[in-house]
Amino acid sequence: MRRSVSLIALTDPGAVAEVGIQAAHQLWSDARRVEPLECTMLTDPQLQQIMPNLAQAKRALYLPALNQAMAACGVNTLLRTAAFAAQLAHESGEFRWMEEIWGPTAAQLGYEPPSAKAARLGNTQPGDGKRFKGRGPIQITGRFNYKKYGDLLGADLTTSPERAAAPDVAFLTAGLFWKTNGLNELADGQQFVTITRRINGGENGLADRQNYYERAKAVLGATGFVADAVTRGAAGRARSIIIPEGTGALARGNEGDAPPAAKKVPAKKVSAKKVPVKKVRAKRAPAAKGPAKKVAPAKVAAKKPAAKKAVAARKAAPAKKAPARKKPG
Repeated sequence: MRRSVSLIALTDPGAVAEVGIQAAHQLWSDARRVEPLECTMLTDPQLQQIMPNLAQAKRALYLPALNQAMAACGVNTLLRTAAFAAQLAHESGEFRWMEEIWGPTAAQLGYEPPSAKAARLGNTQPGDGKRFKGRGPIQITGRFNYKKYGDLLGADLTTSPERAAAPDVAFLTAGLFWKTNGLNELADGQQFVTITRRINGGENGLADRQNYYERAKAVLGATGFVADAVTRGAAGRARSIIIPEGTGALARGNEGDAPPAAKKVPAKKVSAKKVPVKKVRAKRAPAAKGPAKKVAPAKVAAKKPAAKKAVAARKAAPAKKAPARKKPG
């Protein structure tokens, strides 16, 4: 069972090899060819104001592919366009970096097998780290993702990974990521921080992203924004593709073809058993058996009769007469 969604892609790999990426501009719906249409969304002056550091030559190169990807991925309102443009402006430095600068750095060396990171990225062959480095405005990374996006776009990105940096493919990979991760719906609710977390995995560069977002909303609101303005013409053709049910949210990198991690079983909370504290009562000294000896009173009683006898003896003794003084003659 498959469903049709609004995304640009290549449907004939043979045509890709013959005519290149321009085959992506053919409009198809449920495998039936229909007349190509031109979609106008962002204008050059608007893009210049949103990304003032983007040179005119690059605006001319990127704007058609950017508009095609937005039209195909349902980025068709002011809020969706402002959020999409803001996030891509930050991620790519205003389209300055459409592919990862390769050192290799210590982190980039980890993209090479054998390593845990290489396994998550699906990099299995020597040189896969550099071969499948980050490309596009959101920089899809790793053999696994190149194949996943390439299959959806009908392009063999594992054989020709450099195509992922070409405008017609680069903005489509960004659109695929945006669409499959439900970011249009988040943009409708202006949940810009949540969008940032979905793209970045955190909130890195949030202030810079928000500056682009506020600027884009102001520019599009002030200059007049026309979403999905469709006219007949030869240039700027969009089409629908069929995406298998259950495709799920795409990622930029770091999932690889390794089996999914085992679900963590919540650890049971083991409360420490409380050891009952024994109440120890202080032991009282055993009471002496028999009546206590009254030492002090006995001594006092013994002394009292002796004292009385001494006083009585003094009274009984005759008083000694003092010798009479001789009177002078």
